[in-house]
Amino acid sequence: MRPPRVEGPPRYEGSSRFRRPLRFVALGDSLTEGVGDPVGDGVWRGWAALLADGLAEEPVGFTNLAVSGSQTRDVLERQLPAALALRPGLVSVVVGVNDTLRCTFDIRAVAARLDQVYAACTEPGAVLLTACLPDPGRMLGLPGALANPLARRQRAVNTVVHALSERYDALHLHACEGEWTTDRALWSADRLHPSERGHRQLALRFHTLLAERGLATGPAPSPEPEFPAPTTSASLRWLATAGTGWVARRCTDLLPQLLTLAADELRHRARGTSARLDLRASAAVSAALGALPVPEQADAA
Repeated sequence: MRPPRVEGPPRYEGSSRFRRPLRFVALGDSLTEGVGDPVGDGVWRGWAALLADGLAEEPVGFTNLAVSGSQTRDVLERQLPAALALRPGLVSVVVGVNDTLRCTFDIRAVAARLDQVYAACTEPGAVLLTACLPDPGRMLGLPGALANPLARRQRAVNTVVHALSERYDALHLHACEGEWTTDRALWSADRLHPSERGHRQLALRFHTLLAERGLATGPAPSPEPEFPAPTTSASLRWLATAGTGWVARRCTDLLPQLLTLAADELRHRARGTSARLDLRASAAVSAALGALPVPEQADAA
């Protein structure tokens, strides 16, 4: 991760609610840290850094606080305080996939944490960037009995992100489906992280959202890679070393539960009652959103 550029207090131009930010802080996990877009030995760049370079004609203060493996709890408890101390005008919060890969997954807790993070970021007037993401089971090509439980979890997270993005007037990128999820050139060897080309696509799409609001006045990120794609042998070496370790560290506590979920999936499939699992997941999301406190502005209305 490249060193953050930090200038003086943030300045803004324009009088609309979406002020032009001159400091951008990125929160999240390995996707935002930049895994899949190497720019040196063990150094990642990623979509957020690419986006920062196109926010304005002049250099923009940029700090990437994202850390590989982070869950919503990590963003709330560790990254958010550091972000608020920087008084950013633009904050990105892209997180949640790692929550779905844990045996402790609780959509009610995920919703409550994201609500707190979004509220804290927007209360001082910062513009919020969010995104929904594809489910890891489908990206990894897991068998249906294993992939479906993960898909339900990711759909639950995405539904919460959609609802809260609307509540906090965030600029939301719908990245959970579409051609970009199936274009092999946009993904790294592990199929969980974008390649450099994929990171550039994310940066370009976020830049478009910001430009439509008059918030990005610099040049749009180029969709073309700056570095040659890793060779097949290099990709296989990464999978056999760092990539395998990355997956193992995040799935060790999930695997026993995932096998239980898969068995439940197969039982319902045999009985023709798979729809009950979807209804159960939808009810959990509705309960999670219903348990959130009503925003103050809604109370005042």
